Amino acid sequence: MESLLPNRDGGICKEDFVEMIRATEVTTFSNSGVTSCQLLFPENSRSERVTITRVTVSPGARNPPHRHQSSEQVWVALRGDGRLLMGDGKSMPFAGGDVVRFEDNEVHGFENTGDVEFEYLSVTSPPVNFRGAYAKKWQ
Repeated sequence: MESLLPNRDGGICKEDFVEMIRATEVTTFSNSGVTSCQLLFPENSRSERVTITRVTVSPGARNPPHRHQSSEQVWVALRGDGRLLMGDGKSMPFAGGDVVRFEDNEVHGFENTGDVEFEYLSVTSPPVNFRGAYAKKWQ
């Protein structure tokens, strides 16, 4: 892959290994108080290994339980606190600084039970384009 980057003189240099996604190129999806910034996903990257999103959940909002049949996910909680929603109606606390990994096809979701926004980074492998998921009506 060839990318063009500005060099120190303000010109353009070619790099064969760098893929830069500027903040202005980040697509954002929203649904029911959940906002997901697609930092690196199939529409802005040629990566065949990961999707990286920054997700913000408003107080009282929830990302309903769901699964990704052939992708695992890692969530890194950046700030706030709430509850992970698991299969069989189970839940567990999840707060800033915590990390959780979900295997392929494992049911997972999140509810912000705190008074401030909850924010986490999500890494999905192999990549998933979440556009369709955010276009659906959530319950």
